[in-house]
Amino acid sequence: MSGRQGGKLKPLKKKKEKKEEAEVDESDLAYKKKQQEEQKKLKEMKDKANQKGPLVGGGIKKSGGKK
Repeated sequence: MSGRQGGKLKPLKKKKEKKEEAEVDESDLAYKKKQQEEQKKLKEMKDKANQKGPLVGGGIKKSGGKK
């Protein structure tokens, strides 16, 4: 009674073949280039923002009411 398998055996998966790079359109290349430029700009903006310290003098101001 031991060593019994239940259910069907699953077939092994075959590796998918990679598509060739020749199928890439000019529009795809332009889109990828545009995405890279946007990422580069975003990174530059982040670096520039990190150089400056926290904003001083901002935030919630309390009124000088009751003392």
